[in-house]
Amino acid sequence: MPHLAIEYSAGLEARADIKGVCEKAYEAMLTAGIFPKAGIRVRAHKADVAIVGDALPENDFAAMTLSVGAGRSTEALKEAGDMIFAAVQEALKGPLSTPHFALSLEIREINPELSWKDTPIHARLSGKS
Repeated sequence: MPHLAIEYSAGLEARADIKGVCEKAYEAMLTAGIFPKAGIRVRAHKADVAIVGDALPENDFAAMTLSVGAGRSTEALKEAGDMIFAAVQEALKGPLSTPHFALSLEIREINPELSWKDTPIHARLSGKS
């Protein structure tokens, strides 16, 4: 259940390839080697209205939240987070080269007792369907 949600300011669409950012994050999640392919989700949501920092109109942001199931070590999650963050930094090097951009990543571990799933895609991708 590694789900990466990327919330971003509307102005970022003019300065970055959002689909490309998602693809780079997905590749990094696969490369990390700790997430099952069937569980990976990467999605981006535009914030139509956002006030960033000192409220200058050229300010933009991308805030990433990676929700993962319990059971991985902090060290493994840190390594995966480093890989994902580096991949997205590369994809967003243009906006990051300006003083008007903010990028963040937070990893949240989901309590399995408080998480419900019905995902036949796991069986298909593992060959058990």
